[in-house]
Amino acid sequence: MDVGLTEIALRLGAATVAAGAVGLNRDLHGKPIGVRTLGLVGLSTAVVVLLADAGIVRSDISDATSRVIQGILTGIGFLGAGVIVHGKPHKRIHGLTSAACVWFTACIGIVCGAGQWQLVSISGVFAVVLLSLGRPIERIFHRLLGGRHDTDDIPTQSSDAGPHQPGK
Repeated sequence: MDVGLTEIALRLGAATVAAGAVGLNRDLHGKPIGVRTLGLVGLSTAVVVLLADAGIVRSDISDATSRVIQGILTGIGFLGAGVIVHGKPHKRIHGLTSAACVWFTACIGIVCGAGQWQLVSISGVFAVVLLSLGRPIERIFHRLLGGRHDTDDIPTQSSDAGPHQPGK
């Protein structure tokens, strides 16, 4: 059973907004991740799940194709990790959104390979909107909540501090 464009857009939109909301929370708490990064991760994973769920789009994914997709999604993490930079002079983390873009493009490549053009086009629109409006949304919430006003100059959390570090 194929669902319509509205249902696909609703599911992808909900994933993007929900994940972006978590990203906004993280950004407001000074963590080195935000609306755009987590919004892209949520959107990307929803795209692949929609592809894999035979009840959503007509897609006959063989076991071999499924293994190829699993390998791509596992391996792409290494490429994404390569664009994340920990700058020593200021102890800042850069490239998380770029890494999420790498993940997203891998998912889009998978969906293109499967010929699911509705998923490609709708998710592409969501990604462009998210990448364009993510930072302005963060700035608005910082102003509304009395926090930092210019997120371009906000130092991100040091990777040497915080409870997320081993042994702390």
